[in-house]
Amino acid sequence: MPSFPSGGHVIVFVCAECGAELTAPLSQVALPAHTHQKYGNGVQLPVLMEPGTFAVESESWGPSWPNREKGAPDAAAALGTHTSADGLLSGNVIESFVIAPGDTRGTVLIPEKSSGYCCGLDGADGPNMACEVCGLPVASRIDDCSLWQAVWLASNAVRQHAVGDATPAPLPWADVTAVAVGTPPYEPIASWGGRQLGLYHWWSWSPRWEAAAGRALAHLLTASGGQPVSVPHGLISEVFQRALDALLSTDGPTLHAALAGPNLPALDTDAGLLLVPEHPQTGEPWAPAGGAPAYLVPLPLGVWLWLAFPEPHLPADPPSQALPLELLRDDPPSPRPGHLFRIDAGVFRNTLLRLPTACDPWLRKVLENLPTHVRAGLF
Repeated sequence: MPSFPSGGHVIVFVCAECGAELTAPLSQVALPAHTHQKYGNGVQLPVLMEPGTFAVESESWGPSWPNREKGAPDAAAALGTHTSADGLLSGNVIESFVIAPGDTRGTVLIPEKSSGYCCGLDGADGPNMACEVCGLPVASRIDDCSLWQAVWLASNAVRQHAVGDATPAPLPWADVTAVAVGTPPYEPIASWGGRQLGLYHWWSWSPRWEAAAGRALAHLLTASGGQPVSVPHGLISEVFQRALDALLSTDGPTLHAALAGPNLPALDTDAGLLLVPEHPQTGEPWAPAGGAPAYLVPLPLGVWLWLAFPEPHLPADPPSQALPLELLRDDPPSPRPGHLFRIDAGVFRNTLLRLPTACDPWLRKVLENLPTHVRAGLF
């Protein structure tokens, strides 16, 4: 996905203690759906954020930060009682900001805070980066295997400094879709296979798609009220229908979900659920003109674009450097993944816990049975 200009000021983060600059100039974008995903074992995931961007995390998912404020609200109080119905969320809610590691400036690693699993840093020991000038711990770098590479800045250790006076509005949908590109549903995955195998690759469903489906499935279940739900045939059915059939009742009228968004034909009037793109800058879901009674199910723009306007095929061997799109389309199609699509269980669970219906008995049962569904290959 290309970087988009911010809907507000360009920001430089500075040290709260001494004022030293800690980042390059950054524009705010929406928090990616796969931000907190843990994928596979030994998998080498790329950088989470596009260069020159940052996103805000206001929930208790990120690294643990020491809270300087006494009496700060805990996660249950700040997020709502539905999130703590069975004691699954805890800890203080402290806002943090996520950026690409390459956008840090004036920071040094803290050697004694270098915890990790096997391939890098995981931030479990707290902030592992300090201001180079005054030594204040300001951030956690995450680059261990199976985690998206990122740097998390703590709001109680940094300040935002606006660069310039312009406050441009978010791009309209026509401009967004004109420059955006689709996210392919499967891609080569890099992993470590020990001393003998070293780093190797295989083709699999995209981790981004699995995370996006986890978030969307939580919304589909919430909106269904337990009734059966059908989605359109094709790739969208391959992603969602198997899980919907397994998790929802077969009794009662079937709710229909449809794909909707910019540059698509008129809406299906029978659809009570609409799978729509979210704006890459604001995170707000696209809504039809004049509003609609349908429930809006958000999808990352790149995933939505591929569902709405799929490419003919993927190249079998990604080139080492970018080539014109017309040359990529001359390559043979890539191998299909060797297994059915599996939805990311962690993203699904964390999204569902933060929706107001999480305390409904049937949804609590879905969460309780999640390990069984994972073993069955739904997740």
